[in-house]
Amino acid sequence: MSFPLLTATAVLPALGAIATAAVPAARRTAAKWLALIVSLATLVLAAVVLVRFDPDGDRYQLTESHAWIKDFGVRYELGVDGIAVAMIALTALLIPFIILAGWHDADPLETGSRRWRPTQGFFALILLVEAMVIISFEATDVFLFYIFFEAMLIPMYFLIGGFGDRAHEHGEKAASTQRSYAAVKFLLYNLVGGLIMLAAVIGLYVVAGNFSLTEIAEARANGTLDMATNTERWLFLGFFFAFAVKAPLWPLHTWLPNAMQESTAPVAVLITAVVDKVGTFAMLRFCLQLFPEASTWATPAILVLALISIIYGALLAVGQRDIKRLVAYASISHFGFIVLGIFAMTSQGQSGATLYMVNHGISTAALMLVAGFLISRRGSRLIADYGGVQKVAPVLAGTFLIGGLATLSLPGLAPFVSEFLVLVGTFARYPVIGIIATVGIVLAALYTLVLYQRTMTGPVKAEVEGMPDLRVRELVVVAPLIVLLIFLGVYPKPVTDIVNPAVKQTLSDVQKKDPQPEVEASK
Repeated sequence: MSFPLLTATAVLPALGAIATAAVPAARRTAAKWLALIVSLATLVLAAVVLVRFDPDGDRYQLTESHAWIKDFGVRYELGVDGIAVAMIALTALLIPFIILAGWHDADPLETGSRRWRPTQGFFALILLVEAMVIISFEATDVFLFYIFFEAMLIPMYFLIGGFGDRAHEHGEKAASTQRSYAAVKFLLYNLVGGLIMLAAVIGLYVVAGNFSLTEIAEARANGTLDMATNTERWLFLGFFFAFAVKAPLWPLHTWLPNAMQESTAPVAVLITAVVDKVGTFAMLRFCLQLFPEASTWATPAILVLALISIIYGALLAVGQRDIKRLVAYASISHFGFIVLGIFAMTSQGQSGATLYMVNHGISTAALMLVAGFLISRRGSRLIADYGGVQKVAPVLAGTFLIGGLATLSLPGLAPFVSEFLVLVGTFARYPVIGIIATVGIVLAALYTLVLYQRTMTGPVKAEVEGMPDLRVRELVVVAPLIVLLIFLGVYPKPVTDIVNPAVKQTLSDVQKKDPQPEVEASK
């Protein structure tokens, strides 16, 4: 029996979460180091998954399958394709940086007081989210996927509501109220989406007789499972609704700005760079494979929603006064690009969308974590409270600029390649939508450069004088992310080589081929 590598990659952070939570209350530093070591060990396992995966081999590799609930045909079934491998690697890569960046976020609020924040619980919840996200990327049983798709809401609820940002202009009481509101809103939106998906999961079982993604997709392909058109479309809408909430896609996005605003910067990164990727990943894995006809049928409407997300998110980012809300609306715009690439139904679009998920995770982590370091120094999230930071903290300002330039997809940085592929892939099949989507690039340049100009340049404000530059721990967090942004911006081939075969198979599921370019016949 071969070693269950995929199970180990998900179980290790789960066991680490339990061990971290069990560390005695007085040993807060030990709990932090334990969480960091477990996250690094998980990264090693994810690297092994990456090395052992053969892009030219079978579609799903490193598979595991065991009976779970026999009466209902539920199996513990895991397997990864190129897209899943890329997302597991992204998750495992970001968690150590999230832990390091949040090293003091759960320390006691007041020295010598009884107002403690459970440090062990904070880091245990982060590891628990990592475990659930990884197994969501691995699951090829629809019911198994659904269990963890919903279960990750619980630790995220406590991370948002119980460990919120301390920088609040109206004091701790108002901050506590806002955190509770953001956590409840996050939970309710995602629970509603999950309940609708549950109805669709049950409907899929009634139609197919099992929950195995591979078996259902194979039956759909060879014609042994003939699903009525209306049934397929209703089931597709149930799945897509839940994924659109998680993604988040307009108009189901409104929970994200509140959640990111009230969370600590590392938790905000966990939300948008890790957890939200499960939604867009699931669109590729489940919507397109299980419901190919319905995916094609819904494409025009979804493209419009994606286009609205791109423009709407960018426009609202331009007008934000709060740094975190600006990054949140920018992420909504970026998720619009990802969904646009998925449903453009071209190899360039879907490869770009998958690459976008990876690059957005890295660029958003870089920008938001540096923003978190900035906010922790000044104690304010408001853009107007800053000015002239580059004169007193040049390294902080420089890393903030690189993160911002990556967010606006500057050529030479990783997001440019993915955004370019999405737009090329969209334009090949839907030229009008591709042209309109480019407006999002212009708006991204506007909100990013205005943010940098207002916070980092100009006269040094009195409250900013004496602000310390990035410390060693903070540089350890930011420097590797910047190196990755530059490396993948110049040489994205390591990622595209992994995801491209999976993208071709996904396009084959929906029976789509790339449009051939029209070449005028030579005279």
